Amino acid sequence: MTAEAEDVDGRWLAHAVELGRRCPPSTTAFSVGAVIVGGDGETVLAEGWSRATDPRDHAEEAALRVFAPGDPRLAGATVYSSLEPCSARASRPRTCTELILAAGIGRVVFAWREPALFVDCQGAELLTAAGVTVVERPELAAGVRAANAHLLDSGQHRTS
Repeated sequence: MTAEAEDVDGRWLAHAVELGRRCPPSTTAFSVGAVIVGGDGETVLAEGWSRATDPRDHAEEAALRVFAPGDPRLAGATVYSSLEPCSARASRPRTCTELILAAGIGRVVFAWREPALFVDCQGAELLTAAGVTVVERPELAAGVRAANAHLLDSGQHRTS
């Protein structure tokens, strides 16, 4: 087996980065993709991206929406998100960090730490403090920055 074939996290995170490219552009929120993969590392349980069905949707929120509370598949699942899960937001009562914790997901892998463009994000720190395994893969962040170049180049500073 090649090193690339063994890099399950890299493969799923690259898929999440590609999902982020499906997002309708916004001047008030990042374009993010998320994939929830079962404990076997192969089964896609759900996918989502920002603004998938509602202009206020975040990627992790859209993916988690398909599960009933307490769904046992989530206990061994991993969330792959192109951007660090949010820890503050104005458009919904619960952050993606809170939704991940409430779902009982024990592992999160992301590519890019959320820049302080809209809020001061502390998702990785809050998840880690709650006992979630958090893995950052910055080598995949270039694709996330490219999907959000319209925000980074424009200097927009609004809440999402």
